Amino acid sequence: MFSVIFPGQGSQLVGMGKNLYGKYNLVQDLFKEADETLGFSLSDIILNGPKEELDLTENTQPAIFLISYSIFKLIKEEFKINLNKAKFFAGHSLGEYTALTSAGSLTFKDTLKILKIRGKAMQNSVPKGVGGMVAVLGSEIKVIENIIDENNDKYECFIANDNSNGQIVISGNLKDLEKMMIDLKAANIKNIKLPVSAPFHCKLMNKATHIMSDEISKLTFNEPQNTLISNVTGREISNLNDLKNLLIKQIESRVRWRESVLLMIDKGISQFIEIGPGKVLSGLIKRIDKNVKVSAINSEEDIKLININE
Repeated sequence: MFSVIFPGQGSQLVGMGKNLYGKYNLVQDLFKEADETLGFSLSDIILNGPKEELDLTENTQPAIFLISYSIFKLIKEEFKINLNKAKFFAGHSLGEYTALTSAGSLTFKDTLKILKIRGKAMQNSVPKGVGGMVAVLGSEIKVIENIIDENNDKYECFIANDNSNGQIVISGNLKDLEKMMIDLKAANIKNIKLPVSAPFHCKLMNKATHIMSDEISKLTFNEPQNTLISNVTGREISNLNDLKNLLIKQIESRVRWRESVLLMIDKGISQFIEIGPGKVLSGLIKRIDKNVKVSAINSEEDIKLININE
């Protein structure tokens, strides 16, 4: 059995999807529809940059969605490979919206609009230069949780992403993160400050939660064709009401990617197909369980090599 997974922020690259855009009308039509829906040329930013524009969170989120969804549709409609036969769909942070759209729960246009709003709300939730994120490498989740708990009188930091064994991301105010980095260094735990301008997936995103709560309540959700795994719980999403609430909670909650992958493997998944730019999720899954089959699909050559274990 297989699962289809969709990447989140950080996978973007100027020129992503360029070859597919140049060759397939389906991709060109989706890019054109995206530009018309958003009222500006997202396609030009994706194909030509500049990088600074693409890296703005409010552009990054719809851009990664557009690329991932275009590849998904291309696989299904041009190459006649039905990825909706997957037992599970899952996405990392904004990738959860790509998963929902690919499973038929949200429309393409609604997802573009909501991700533009989500990106802007997350970016503006904290003044620029106040918050940030730090990657912690080679440690275990319990060790990092203990450091945060034992030092809560010195600093307030949050686990934003539990990505894989040995890869955790922390969010918080920069002043607090810098204090925690001193403690991590003292414990010989490798850590790297990430080039992001906001502390995603923690309570500092509270303003964005309020905005997204209002916006999500306006959306129409259909029953998804595929079972979705929630970032917030690392478990299957059982109904549409839960789905809406979990999308709202997702803004401030830890992305439980490692737990999500372990759940899918426990439920019989032996193959993961990553759809979208880069191969970040494929790398994480290999760190979680090196025995599963993983493939990252972002070019025509990759699509032709798809071989599904049903």
